[in-house]
Amino acid sequence: QVQLVESGGGLVQAGGSLRLSCAASGRTSSNAAMAWFRQARGKEREFVAAISWSGTSYADSVKGRFTISRDNAKNTVYLQMNSLKSEDTAVYYCAARASTLRRTDPGAYDYWGQGTQVTVSS
Repeated sequence: QVQLVESGGGLVQAGGSLRLSCAASGRTSSNAAMAWFRQARGKEREFVAAISWSGTSYADSVKGRFTISRDNAKNTVYLQMNSLKSEDTAVYYCAARASTLRRTDPGAYDYWGQGTQVTVSS
């Protein structure tokens, strides 16, 4: 089992920045693919960014503004969010796969955190 705990969410003005963290524990692997998803109220969960040994992937809506990274020594994945917009408001979830391959489908991920709220005021 893998446990994921997100932190770093909060309220920020449009144009501001936040950094989310996802601390992994349990049977973790530095090679496992990990990702961030988000879910706005009344909408489906959507892919934001993913990271694996071979690189990173981003949703078009966040490309150039968000950066995903990981610190394997700390078993932590980060999501640096810059130039935030009101449409970025959502609960952000960290997810991990047993596989090393990045995927954008939430159904492909085996483990999930509890989520952290990000609210961007305009």
